[in-house]
Amino acid sequence: MDTYEHKLKQFIAASGIEAEHLSFEQSCHSVAEAAAAVGADPEHFVKNICMTDAQGRVIVAIVKGEERASTSRVAKALQTERVRTMTPDEMLAKTGYPCGGTPSFGFAATFLIDPRVMQKDKVYTGGGSETALVRVSPQALLRANGGRVVRVRK
Repeated sequence: MDTYEHKLKQFIAASGIEAEHLSFEQSCHSVAEAAAAVGADPEHFVKNICMTDAQGRVIVAIVKGEERASTSRVAKALQTERVRTMTPDEMLAKTGYPCGGTPSFGFAATFLIDPRVMQKDKVYTGGGSETALVRVSPQALLRANGGRVVRVRK
């Protein structure tokens, strides 16, 4: 098993998060690939858009798979200036997970969850690597990351 997946599975178990970790042979990097791997509709997937501000804080905007995160809405929600999307190298360094596998919890960050995510019974999020996913209820996801529900989609 991938080291990142193992780390996330340990976090889920140690934190008592009600979630199911799923590993696949094929890539789950994009929403389309992940939907094909699971056999689920793309609307049941969330993306974790990793951003940073001028102070170097880690900010994760969680939006439904077919939507895009707005840096201006994130900046407004946090009452800060200039928020930008992280590079894949920054994501790995700051979250401990690679781009395409970054989970919605399990590392230090400010998590902002779009209200549309909360409308689902279950969602799929990054599972630690490009070939893994986590199936979790939005409520359990919110408890796991201590985030805040605020509109961050474009």
